[in-house]
Amino acid sequence: MLDTNIEQFTEKLASKTSVPGGGGASALVGAVGIALGDMVGEFTVGKKKYADVEEDVKALMDEAQKLRVQLLECINKDAIAFEPLSKAYGIPKDDPTRDEVMEKCLKDAAQVPYEIMKLSARAIELQGEFAQKGSRIVISDAATGVAICKAALQGAAVNVKINTKSMKDREYAAKLNDSVNEMLDKYSAVADEIFNSVVINFEN
Repeated sequence: MLDTNIEQFTEKLASKTSVPGGGGASALVGAVGIALGDMVGEFTVGKKKYADVEEDVKALMDEAQKLRVQLLECINKDAIAFEPLSKAYGIPKDDPTRDEVMEKCLKDAAQVPYEIMKLSARAIELQGEFAQKGSRIVISDAATGVAICKAALQGAAVNVKINTKSMKDREYAAKLNDSVNEMLDKYSAVADEIFNSVVINFEN
C-alpha cells in the first residue's frame, strides 16, 4: 500500500475491494494530521521569537515523525490482518472449526484499528503542544491537524467495533469496547478544545 501514490490509493479505496478500507484510510488520515503538526515545528525552530521553546518543539517534532511512520505502517498492518478474516467468512457454517477461526481473526483484525486509535490519541496531544508553542503564522495548520487526527480516531473506533460486534467472547468484546469508548470520549473532547482555542484566536 505504501508504494502507491495518492491517486492510486484513493482509486483502491473507491473500488470494490476489501483493502484498503476504513482502517487503512484512518491510518493515512492520522499520518497526514500529525505531519501538519510537524510542519508547525519546522516553521518554529530557528526563530528567535520562539527560542525559549525550541528544544521542546524539537522533541515534539521527533515524536511526531515517529508517529507518522507508525501510522503509515498501520495501513499495511490493517490489510494484512483483514485478509485472514475475509477468508474466515468463507468457511462453511457447519465446519466445526469456523467459530474458533473466526474469533481469532476478529480479535486480530480489531487490534490494528485499536493501535491506530492510540497513535491518533497521542497525535492529538502533540497537536495541543504544537498549537501552544508553535509559530503563530502556521497556527491554522495545528488546528487542521488536530481536526484530522480526531477523524482518524473516530474512523479507527468504528473499525474496532465492527469486529467486536461479531465476537463470541462477549466479555472480551465489552472490555475492548469500553476502552474504545473511553479513548474516543476523552480525546475527541481534547481535540475539540484545541481546535476551538485556535478558532477563538482568529475571531478576537
